[in-house]
Amino acid sequence: MSLPAPQQFTDIHAKALAINLEASCYGTFAEIGAGQEVARWFLSAGAASGTVAQAISAYDKTVSDDTYGAGTRYVSKERLLAMLDYEYQLLLARLAQARGAHTRFFVFADTVATRNYQGTNEQHGWLGVRFQAEPDGQPNQILLHIDLGDPTALLQQQAIGTLGVNLIYAAYHQRSSSRGFLAGLFDDLSLERLEIDVLELTGPVFANEDSRLWCLDLLRTGMCHALVFDSNAQVVEPATPLHKRPLIVQRTLRGHPGPSAAEAFQVARHNLLAEGTASDREPLAVLEVNTPDLEGSAASDNAELLALIEQLAPLGTVVVTDYPEGYEVLNYLRRYTAAPIRVILWISMFLQNMEDRVYQSLPGAVLESFGRLLLTDVTVYVAPMRKESLVAALGGLPEGLLQESPGHDLLSLDDFLPRPPLDHLFRYLRAAGRIAPLEGTQAKS
Repeated sequence: MSLPAPQQFTDIHAKALAINLEASCYGTFAEIGAGQEVARWFLSAGAASGTVAQAISAYDKTVSDDTYGAGTRYVSKERLLAMLDYEYQLLLARLAQARGAHTRFFVFADTVATRNYQGTNEQHGWLGVRFQAEPDGQPNQILLHIDLGDPTALLQQQAIGTLGVNLIYAAYHQRSSSRGFLAGLFDDLSLERLEIDVLELTGPVFANEDSRLWCLDLLRTGMCHALVFDSNAQVVEPATPLHKRPLIVQRTLRGHPGPSAAEAFQVARHNLLAEGTASDREPLAVLEVNTPDLEGSAASDNAELLALIEQLAPLGTVVVTDYPEGYEVLNYLRRYTAAPIRVILWISMFLQNMEDRVYQSLPGAVLESFGRLLLTDVTVYVAPMRKESLVAALGGLPEGLLQESPGHDLLSLDDFLPRPPLDHLFRYLRAAGRIAPLEGTQAKS
């Protein structure tokens, strides 16, 4: 059975009504933590008996554990999958024999933590839909992880309702391309209201699709500010690797981490541990790739960017962002950890930053930038480079910013000559330990 080709709607009420009027779409809504906002749209749009087999909210933890099994966090991918598994099997057991020949069954589920009374909790959630593209067909599945941005629980619940309707409608009518699907997914929503930072696709209708490329489209089209890739180059919920971890962040230049990235991580880890900062968790190596920095390079294409991520992933967790300023990346990481953060910059990156961002901007902007740096436990490690590599990276040596010692090929932070009046600021930052040379790296290449 081929999909019908109805008018493409952008209005949420019209989307819910269109699904209700499709006699072949029938399923269950299981929602935890944000009310039953998605089911409410379908129940209030009219003709809901054509779509809603059941709407359930196992809100109590004991009831939820008894229904979906214990042992997982309540707002997690594992709990979402347990909900989809249970409800989908139950739906087929009850209705497949009676109406399976002419029905495309689906289950929508979400598990969400909206804003608590104090506003101190992590406000995020997992949503998913498991659906048949044709009667008696194999199931397909779309999973989303979101971060909520609205200031009240009520507004966050409303955003969940809108996203859920968009997801079900897009699953049936807008899945032929990533851009069309994502555009429909964000109807009546904005980046200020929520970010989607994980999108997973499985099933026969997505057999030729790579979910990671769709995730990169999320970033390119402004539906999130950052994506986190694990050591297998798979997109994961950011909190999974970052939660409460000390971080060693190596910024990349046009996607390249520097001459000896693995060695730099090892030395930075040794230096961080030598500080004696109390933490019961191992420091995490993070490589940050900035998409504005990639413009004009081969990696501005999603496939090439994914290939780059796959090359970087064995070195550490890869965080791809669209933030133009470094402090914005730190603010993002601070969502997930209050532990120390150490940032590795190669001397080429440091000098370029000084030339482009400091000496060509207003002093007030410079003080603001470093003020943000001083606000939390952050230190910038500046790694040395051989002169040949430095010249290759910068296209020459910046005039007046370095002192070269005869017979000394390795150039480091100690060779940096800050210009007045910022020389006083840099001396203070060095004395305070907020900017330090990363000693021990040999920059072999």
